[in-house]
Amino acid sequence: MGRQRYQRPNQNAVSFRLERKALGPISNTVILIVLACLLGLLYLTQVTKTNAYGYKIASLQQQQTQLKSENDDLEVASARLQSLDRVQSSSVAQHMTPISPSGSVQ
Repeated sequence: MGRQRYQRPNQNAVSFRLERKALGPISNTVILIVLACLLGLLYLTQVTKTNAYGYKIASLQQQQTQLKSENDDLEVASARLQSLDRVQSSSVAQHMTPISPSGSVQ
């Protein structure tokens, strides 16, 4: 920590040297392991968030497919119901004469 000098007037008997403190190999290894663990945790949180969004997107796509299918079914039903009204109100249907049964076959 220090060394002694010969004493002169108005000077301290002990002088201090500045020593650089460096981390040892064990400390460096521990710090690297901690940093690797932190990076691993950061990676896992990002992957978990991405997977959660992926599940949400898949659910929304499935719902979209179901709604498109339902919409197609409703369009077909609407066209079917509108076709009867169109046929009955067409000019060709209005000029037709109704047929009554004339007899029965035995």
